[in-house]
Amino acid sequence: MLIAAALAAAAAPASQAPLTPKNHPRVLIETPKGDIKIELFADQAPRTVENFLRYVDEEFFDDTIFHRVIRNFVVQGGGFTPELEMKPVHDGVKIESRRNLPNLRGTVAMARNDNQDSATSQFFINLKDNDKLDRKAVSIGYTVFGQVIEGMEVVDRISRVQTSRRGYMDDVPILPVFVETIRRVKEE
Repeated sequence: MLIAAALAAAAAPASQAPLTPKNHPRVLIETPKGDIKIELFADQAPRTVENFLRYVDEEFFDDTIFHRVIRNFVVQGGGFTPELEMKPVHDGVKIESRRNLPNLRGTVAMARNDNQDSATSQFFINLKDNDKLDRKAVSIGYTVFGQVIEGMEVVDRISRVQTSRRGYMDDVPILPVFVETIRRVKEE
């Protein structure tokens, strides 16, 4: 079951209208391998979604790359040029990991360093259920803020590219996989 549907069912009594695009805005990631549509959980991770949409609206992601591709784990992008130069980012956002938002296959989460409030622009798409990335009593986890609703086959295609070590980074695609654009999807 899609997380969004489960959240909608749990969040609203039967008499209440389902969650709307206002609560769950959508974005489209265009790549040379195909398009990926993502629904964002603004009601569950409001600061994270606001932060992500700020980068989207600034067209920050245009011509960046998926710089970390680990088969059967994650596809990560959102901050590096093809030359592996990190783009300047805004301040980190306070973590919003939740026990009821697990890192399941197809969910989208924020990358961060050891500082729990360090997520800026980089995000990853889970290629499998990654419970080791979830919030637990002993781990703060990673903030899940969306889910792929169309184009998971594109993510899988990206996950199969050949990678190598480049400079100080492992798992970098040998031939760059571009994030051509990320734009909001206008709901009709």
